[in-house]
Amino acid sequence: MELFSFWSWLALGTLLLILEVFGAGGYLLWIGMAAASVGVLTFLLPALPWELQLLLFALFSILMALYWWWRQRSAVRRSDQPHLNLRGQELVGKVFLVSEAIVDGRGKIKVGDSVWLARGPDAALGSRVRVVGQDGVILLTEPVQ
Repeated sequence: MELFSFWSWLALGTLLLILEVFGAGGYLLWIGMAAASVGVLTFLLPALPWELQLLLFALFSILMALYWWWRQRSAVRRSDQPHLNLRGQELVGKVFLVSEAIVDGRGKIKVGDSVWLARGPDAALGSRVRVVGQDGVILLTEPVQ
């Protein structure tokens, strides 16, 4: 009696791939591919002992997961919008009006329809400042002549 046939491995692989479609985040994809790989090997080598099949399944699962992890870490992610969700970085170099005087290095500037905390040299209400950097949610400013 055969404990694991190639049909069993292919069915397991298919089931895991179907479950992956429902949102497992990539985890079941590689395990499903490992099961399908063992299924193909079992089809090609029908006398493969079940112990070796399980060992190959574990090994393939680990190797595929490690490969995907390495691939994700080494992939260069370039964006056509590098400042997306980094609104403060997008403002560096632009000039804005002081909406609350910068006194003792702290104040607020008007950016579009919002107000941002600002840090920099003292500046009077209504004066113009240039954003030169960002420290968390605080924009770093310098006076504009």
